[in-house]
Amino acid sequence: MADQDWMTEVRALVGKKYGRVYAWDKVNAPMIRQWCEIMGVAVRTNDDGKVIAPPGMLQVWCMEGPVQNNYPPGSTKENPYEVVKLLDAQGFASTVAVNSELTFDRDVVDGEDLYYTTRLDNVGDEKTTALGTGYFVTLIMDYFSIGALKGDDEHVGQLLFRVFKFRPANAQKPAAATDGKPAGIPRIKRSEPGISDDNRFFWDGVKQGKLMIQHCKSCGELNHPPGPVCPHCQSFDLDAVQASGKGEVYSYVVMHYPEVPPFDHPNPIGLIELEEGTRLIAQLVGIKPQDVKIGQKVQVEFNTFNDGEMTLPQFRVVA
Repeated sequence: MADQDWMTEVRALVGKKYGRVYAWDKVNAPMIRQWCEIMGVAVRTNDDGKVIAPPGMLQVWCMEGPVQNNYPPGSTKENPYEVVKLLDAQGFASTVAVNSELTFDRDVVDGEDLYYTTRLDNVGDEKTTALGTGYFVTLIMDYFSIGALKGDDEHVGQLLFRVFKFRPANAQKPAAATDGKPAGIPRIKRSEPGISDDNRFFWDGVKQGKLMIQHCKSCGELNHPPGPVCPHCQSFDLDAVQASGKGEVYSYVVMHYPEVPPFDHPNPIGLIELEEGTRLIAQLVGIKPQDVKIGQKVQVEFNTFNDGEMTLPQFRVVA
């Protein structure tokens, strides 16, 4: 298919609306309670005594669960991501989420039935970024409560979801140099960390091979990531202490997709509980992803990247 033909097919889908995707379960108090416990927020009730779902849960109610595309009976069979499949077929197979923006009309409460519909809002012009060349795809999901207002379905919120479908930069064809030989492809560097006055001490310590953790001089608690105020006692009297760098894998994920350069994939990322008691997130090295286990002992090591311009703390499993 010629470039113009396949792009015409893509553009023709813009504005298309896809049918309902229903929630497996009603909005319910047990799931709200568990969410609030994990997020560290209080459970709220309205004037009628019904439990209020935190707004950030809106997307959760209509998710399919651990089995992909396993939606309740009555849900649409159309694939709202069909434009993504078309881009995949043209070699734009890598995906990175760019925006996920929720807006809310009102709170939803225990006992409501929800569904959402999808509209392909936009496919941008071809763009070249540090990741590669591709297209930004924007989808709009509108959420409704069934029979919420005098028997009519009521719009309760909206999700704007945007992804970048791209050919990775390291998969592009090398440009020809002036001497007629391939010029090669510039090696993708790791992104620099965001450094502020609150965390500068941490990155200065990393450069020196030290794992520095914020310490509250008022209550004695250790805090990571560091911030301008102690989250435990709200004191501004803060300093930093050097951690041993020893700990264990408290939890972990293995990143398979999208394959974003310059990382190797699958990419194991650990939530490390230091022996001092606080936790931090870091890449696990020297171990196959399938061999990572919760409770494994680890030790920090400081590795350089970007031709020695950047140092990062990573953790290696020890016997």
